[in-house]
Amino acid sequence: MKHKLFSPYTMKNITLKNRIVMSPMCMYSSHEQDGHIQPFHIAHYESRAVGQVGLVMTEATSVLPEGRISHEDLGIWEDSHVEGLLKVTEAIHRHEAKAAIQLAHAGRKANLRDEIFAPSALAFNKVSKVPTEMSKSDISRTVTAFKHAAERSKQAGFDIIELHAAHGYLINQFLSPLTNKRSDDYGGSRENRYRFLKETIEAVHEVWEGPLLVRISGAEYNDGGNSIDDFVYFAQEMKAQGVDLIDVSSGGVVPATIEPYPGYQVKFAEQIKERANIATGAVGLITNGNQAEEILQNNRADLVFIARALLRNPYWPKQAADELGYELEGPRQYTRAW
Repeated sequence: MKHKLFSPYTMKNITLKNRIVMSPMCMYSSHEQDGHIQPFHIAHYESRAVGQVGLVMTEATSVLPEGRISHEDLGIWEDSHVEGLLKVTEAIHRHEAKAAIQLAHAGRKANLRDEIFAPSALAFNKVSKVPTEMSKSDISRTVTAFKHAAERSKQAGFDIIELHAAHGYLINQFLSPLTNKRSDDYGGSRENRYRFLKETIEAVHEVWEGPLLVRISGAEYNDGGNSIDDFVYFAQEMKAQGVDLIDVSSGGVVPATIEPYPGYQVKFAEQIKERANIATGAVGLITNGNQAEEILQNNRADLVFIARALLRNPYWPKQAADELGYELEGPRQYTRAW
């Protein structure tokens, strides 16, 4: 049997050597306030490339200082960030892996001392700061920040960009009726709630020719939130705009009790892939090779995004290959043990 997990996958001009993606995970390792790459980041990302991950994606990287989840997050809001990010992509490319960056803005979920912004002046929970409702000029400034971040991503050598529209961060806040109570062109109908993401995609496409991914939360775990029909609509709109793949997670929009189990989010990726006819990535407690292979063989998704399992084991692809009985070629330096 041909192992789909270790088959190549092409988007636009980029071919991944396998279907394994390192999911973006915050490392909280930048120095206070500056958002710059540190030696830890380079070791962290390069080790997964050595381990034969096909696509290594950075953590949520903020397009504006006020868009960080924490003061220790990576940033790409100024030109000085490019030098460190270039070291990351060079390290990843040394091992024939591709490099992706997740561009993000935390919105009301930014845990910062400074002023924070959101579509509406609603705090995430009782202990969170109340954000400032964004004006039209704030919105325009933020869309432009995503565009400039895409330009810097290109300068830094990234192969793929992912926009973070999940987990209750800013783009997700615009998409959801739970967090978007605006009465202007950016609120109300789902067409209006999609407008901020639409303009962001348009702005990024002005400067970026490579593959563009978007991560969404495919369930909001609240009856008043977006339904799967809404997410299919958003996915169809993204496809029409030239988005190449939708990375489907869930939750984080409002406080909710979620009981995860192996592959608990795969069904959302499967539904969006089938109903919107767009490529998807599956994520969420995918921990072994057989599970990942099943997702791909049954066409439930096109890529598998591995998160905590890759924190535990940078060589997870080797583990998965062994489980599947597949001979995965490893680094020349590790031949005696591989």
